[in-house]
Amino acid sequence: MEHSGVTVWFTGLSGAGKTTISQVIARRLKEAGCKLEVLDGDIVRTNLTKGLGFSKEDRDENIRRIGFVSQLLTRNGVIVLVSAISPYRDIREEVRGRIGDFVEVYVNAPLVECEKRDVKGLYQRARAGEIKGFTGIDDPYEAPENPEVECRTDLEELEESIEKVMGKLTELGYIAL
Repeated sequence: MEHSGVTVWFTGLSGAGKTTISQVIARRLKEAGCKLEVLDGDIVRTNLTKGLGFSKEDRDENIRRIGFVSQLLTRNGVIVLVSAISPYRDIREEVRGRIGDFVEVYVNAPLVECEKRDVKGLYQRARAGEIKGFTGIDDPYEAPENPEVECRTDLEELEESIEKVMGKLTELGYIAL
């Protein structure tokens, strides 16, 4: 498949469906022969940003580092799928400005739905006070104001979300299906 470099940034609360959507898209793009890299927030935190905590400053630095790697890959013709909560709007906009070829995907599900899906028990621990500064509980999540794509994972099927993202990448000329 013909394609050009782009960073597709999946943002949303923990449990909203970012990783699920990006994994299926990654599989489809890989099968189509695209040069592709997946940067999942949880995996990045154990490698690239190990040692960073969850203060606003550390979260911003985490996103800057993910953004830096994404920028390098994107400018070399790679499709980069980033799946990271990235709760603060200003740092997402900063990274967008640096990368240029950037498609923001807001994976939107209400907090109550994300809590129902919480297989790791993180929300429960946050509500019990065991985890401080948890996004959506005692730390804010600033939703994108103008994302290129919004996936309402509480209202649409997985396939609808995937088609929205793939359709937008095609519409913007990053991939040719």
